[in-house]
Amino acid sequence: MSFTLTHRLCLSPPQRTHLRFTFKPHTSKPIVSSPSKLSYLPIVSSLSHNSEHLSVTQAKPRWENMLSTAASFYPLYVTVGGIVACFKPSAFAWFVERGPSSYSFSLGLIMLAMGLTLELKDLLNLFTQRPLSILFGCVAQYTIMPTFAMVISKTLGLSPSLSVGLILLGCCPGGAASTVVTFIARGDVSLSTVMTVCTTLGAVILTPLLTVILAGTYVPVDAIGLSISTLQVVVAPVLLGSYLQSTFPLVVKMITPFAPLFAVLLSSLLACSIFSGNVVRFKSSIVNASLASDASLVSRLQSLLSGDLGAVILSVMLLHFIGFFVGYISAAICRFREAERRAISIEVGMQNSSLGVVLATTHFTSPVVALPGAMSAVIMNIMGSSLGFFWRQISGSKQELEDQD
Repeated sequence: MSFTLTHRLCLSPPQRTHLRFTFKPHTSKPIVSSPSKLSYLPIVSSLSHNSEHLSVTQAKPRWENMLSTAASFYPLYVTVGGIVACFKPSAFAWFVERGPSSYSFSLGLIMLAMGLTLELKDLLNLFTQRPLSILFGCVAQYTIMPTFAMVISKTLGLSPSLSVGLILLGCCPGGAASTVVTFIARGDVSLSTVMTVCTTLGAVILTPLLTVILAGTYVPVDAIGLSISTLQVVVAPVLLGSYLQSTFPLVVKMITPFAPLFAVLLSSLLACSIFSGNVVRFKSSIVNASLASDASLVSRLQSLLSGDLGAVILSVMLLHFIGFFVGYISAAICRFREAERRAISIEVGMQNSSLGVVLATTHFTSPVVALPGAMSAVIMNIMGSSLGFFWRQISGSKQELEDQD
């Protein structure tokens, strides 16, 4: 008689990649295949005998749990940083004065931290197991968001600089925070993780190409420069992190628990610094609207929304809302499972706004081009987290979702 111990490896959060250990009566030790290094979250093991399952959780050290919990508060960090930037923009002056070099360097470190938690051969295995859902998600990422970014900019009559910034944001790959939100929403985390990596690697070609096609009518766009910058600050650090992880596993194992929190804090600093550099422009819009004392409340709101602040907030909110909604509907039409629909919806709706900010500040002279990306870092995470908690509340466990499907 033999039975099988199924070892479930969690990506960041739980996953479906399985490693199997086979036990037989005459052997005292299991034959163990080498563990993957993709995860920094708890490992879940389940003992299966025929149809019976017994789940056992191997707990992480308490300090690692604290770091993981701290990293999950990314929306809070960005929101608090945005408030500080509004009332005291000088708090970020030391970082802004060194831009755009400081922006590019920071994004490179963020992507390096992401690469340290990934192993490409494991991602390739996942890709071969589920190619259709991964390809669909990547295609949705680079069609839904760029198209609707252009539609929104024309519909709202945005200025050329804001239009370019919004289109550039829509052409960026999926953001790393989408994995955390997918976990909150009880979505398919493995699909979210692979989509993020694939769209990030594809950004070298697709982000500059789509930006030239959709935004080239507003201002001249240096496609080659955008491609080189994307390669330098996004793709190269991810590949370097993956290489370091496979070459120096023991060192990386000690660093990995700190990588998510480090990336989250640095992303928050990057977004809030860009936002602080444009606070004066935002405040002028608010002051101009409030000075019209003889105008009605509706007129004041119209005046506020017609300024840069209102235009940026409205356009960014519409873009992310459409990304979440159309991403889910398109996945539902193609009859993907509920967990996959949620992962695709969140992945499409959440962009790598840090990349948009870096490309905008590096390759465009107008500081207004970076505003949609900076504002997106706050709005996107609030909207995404709210959607994740909503889905978590209206659904049962992950097993119940699978039973429904």
